[in-house]
Amino acid sequence: MQTRRAVKDDIPRILELLLQVDMVHHKGRPDIFKGPATKYNATQLEEILEDDSLPVFVCVDDEGRVMGHAFCIHEQIKDHPVMTDIRTLYIDDICVDEACRGRKVGKALYECVLEYAKAGGFYNVTLNVWSCNPGAMKFYETMGLVPQKIGMEKIL
Repeated sequence: MQTRRAVKDDIPRILELLLQVDMVHHKGRPDIFKGPATKYNATQLEEILEDDSLPVFVCVDDEGRVMGHAFCIHEQIKDHPVMTDIRTLYIDDICVDEACRGRKVGKALYECVLEYAKAGGFYNVTLNVWSCNPGAMKFYETMGLVPQKIGMEKIL
């Protein structure tokens, strides 16, 4: 198993994983997520992979098959009247193929993201997780993440 930056040849597999992500959310919140769909198409993924401020990492098996991905976004608060100037690496999406769960793929991806963030001088790593995905919440807690803020809603 190895983690690395995603390349163009990974796009078909990433699209499959994005569908899995959408379906997890659709099953948990069909009122919000349409399912089955992907949030990016192949052309958009090519553009993302070329943008250094949007790093995408994959974890591959010994045959090179993508088992999971992590989409990240460089964010920076600068000259804000209340908040300090910090650089954040935001994990926009992390997915481990359903068939590969329990093999430490998510941990490998998360550690890859942390190494990238540390090497890049980021202040912190953040992400959002839907409350309808308790498995993901437990995983992130196991990785040492703690709540930064909590979004709340009232459906009308």
